[in-house]
Amino acid sequence: MNKKQVRQILKDTDFIHTSGTAEELKVAEYLKDYCEKLGATAYLETFPVEMAQVKEASLTVAGPDGKEREIPCKGYKLCGSGEAEAPFVYLPDTDPASLTKAAGSIVMLDTGIGYFTYQDLLANGVKGIVTYDGNLNFPDRDIDHKELRPYVSEGKKTLAVSIHAKDAFELIKSGVQRARIRVEQEEYAGESRNVIAELPGSTDEWIALTAHYDTTPLSRGSYDNMTGCIGLLAVLDALRGKTHRYGLRFIFCGSEERGLLGSKAYTAAHEAELEKIALNINLDMIGSYMGHFIARVSAEEALVQYVRYFAAIRGFGIKAGSGVYSSDSTPFADKGVPALSFARLAGGNMAPIHNRYDTPAVLSDRQLLEDGAFIADFTAQMADAAKCPVKREIPEKVRKELDEYLNRKRKEN
Repeated sequence: MNKKQVRQILKDTDFIHTSGTAEELKVAEYLKDYCEKLGATAYLETFPVEMAQVKEASLTVAGPDGKEREIPCKGYKLCGSGEAEAPFVYLPDTDPASLTKAAGSIVMLDTGIGYFTYQDLLANGVKGIVTYDGNLNFPDRDIDHKELRPYVSEGKKTLAVSIHAKDAFELIKSGVQRARIRVEQEEYAGESRNVIAELPGSTDEWIALTAHYDTTPLSRGSYDNMTGCIGLLAVLDALRGKTHRYGLRFIFCGSEERGLLGSKAYTAAHEAELEKIALNINLDMIGSYMGHFIARVSAEEALVQYVRYFAAIRGFGIKAGSGVYSSDSTPFADKGVPALSFARLAGGNMAPIHNRYDTPAVLSDRQLLEDGAFIADFTAQMADAAKCPVKREIPEKVRKELDEYLNRKRKEN
């Protein structure tokens, strides 16, 4: 793969393609075709996703003088339909004492709506939720179209809207006392897809490589995560034409941005086959001009040390450590498959994600190819091993992090 090909892929996929949409399908078919041109057998695998079309959303607030005004907002998808009016409370903390203020109120949070936060708000009698994002000092007024994820709500829906940070600041500065939320939406069953491409090996075991290709509603997803997809294509291109001991299975995951839905769907549908996957290598954001390269290992500590040595021998800078990465490696590790994620993290000031600033402009063709080459070399080492040396066990520390990440246990303070 060369710089011209990298730029062409970025150009061809430079549009918003969120979970369950025709645009996501367009990118899925593009990736499938590209894998086939590189000589791999490729196909799409469909899985269900819950969808919603918000037809109307409004947030009306009133200050000490009782005068009402409308605040631009977007209704949360899958939060239900209806209207709620109540006292307005800013809730910067969600400790037990702060949560008592949620009773009978519409609350504004500084965070998104996570599982335990949401369940705690319900338990304390919340009437509605307001969240915000964006930057107080940036010129745009983009509002993200968020959703109340089904695994967060567990069917108990509460009206919620998202606003811009500028308006959130003004609400608190002006002393807003009451709020009214209205949301009307149509909820329905939809479909998303994983793209799977294979280079069979001389044994019946596999190295599974993953990267998600969907975007968030405001983002064109060049950095997060077409770069990861280009990384997979670079590995495929580098390792095709030779039969490795372990087969290489490339899984381009749909709907990652909605809670790793594609990789969760894959590991659930193929659970009986996972024992034949010796290792999962996940790519999520590489190739940025700025930033450091990391490896997050959800496997034995020996793999952390191996990655460090492997990189040091090649003069390739890396920060490797054990733990859980918020990406498609997590469902594999949760099913007992040793997994690791590679990423080049530039930080929100240099290469922001989940907003309009995630574009090809923040990406270096040279760095993308260098990152891809390193990952291809690492993959080849594992794929050509007489026996993949990584133990098929997930350390207790990592299992604890998986339980917390997947909302089975509260994270300890």
